[in-house]
Amino acid sequence: MGHHHHHGHSHSHTDLRGRNLLISILLNILITLAQVVGGLISGSLALLSDALHNFSDVLSLIISYVAQKLGKKQANKHKTFGYKRAEIMAAFVNAATLVVVAIFLMKEAVERLFDTQEIASNLVIWLSVLGIVANGFSVLLLKKDSKENMNMRSAYLHLLTDMMASVAVLIGGILMSLFQLYWVDAVLTMIIGIYLIYMGYDLLKESTKVLMLFTPKSIVIQDIVESICTIEPVKNVHHVHIWQLNEDEVHMEAHVDFKEDIKLSEFDTILEEIEEHVYHKHGINHVNIQPEFDKCDSKSIIVQD
Repeated sequence: MGHHHHHGHSHSHTDLRGRNLLISILLNILITLAQVVGGLISGSLALLSDALHNFSDVLSLIISYVAQKLGKKQANKHKTFGYKRAEIMAAFVNAATLVVVAIFLMKEAVERLFDTQEIASNLVIWLSVLGIVANGFSVLLLKKDSKENMNMRSAYLHLLTDMMASVAVLIGGILMSLFQLYWVDAVLTMIIGIYLIYMGYDLLKESTKVLMLFTPKSIVIQDIVESICTIEPVKNVHHVHIWQLNEDEVHMEAHVDFKEDIKLSEFDTILEEIEEHVYHKHGINHVNIQPEFDKCDSKSIIVQD
């Protein structure tokens, strides 16, 4: 059985991710405390809901930070993959909390619509501005890494939705200050909740697929099998499994049936050709091939183990 991997990591880059997450955590703790106090004083549900969302951000950022640190730990005899799935787990948990918090906010907003209360709008305005500035800075810190790492994307989405929520709270504060439209507070809370569900669903679905070992959607197994079968003396490729371990690694294992009883040295040459092909054309960087000759087993591409 042969295997191979292509890897490329930058420790300085992952350290920078950790630093940016830590700065975002401290900023969100500051925002949360300010908004809780301000929400209680002003009576603004939108501000309190934004504070609750900020608190969930603090927890999610801490989860992301811990997962990012765990992901760098080395594998051992008891954890042969190390903690490479930690960041995917963090992304799943963070996406789930986005949806749960959204449902809670929408419930509170519906209740407030039937019990409109006067709100100290000036305090709401100033605290929402604080939220926009602090979360905006955090969003800029995490934006680059969010494009290439699911864990960082989950943290980024929490912060982005928080910034958007603060913008909504600011608009509501201005409308309440100028026109005494206090029902706007509950309506904006509903809008924030809907937006959170919209943003969280895709990430929840994506992280679930990785945890369930689904084949990445960009990979077509039939195409890979057909291309490997063009290599001599490959007869058949079957019992294929392709899954994403984390953001950086896609694994493939398969049985390859040969037309003749080749030498081990010949197999090594063919294996190298397969590895280079699937890596450069399909992004698969860990290949595990079981060679076979005249073996009586199922030759189906997908075999239920």
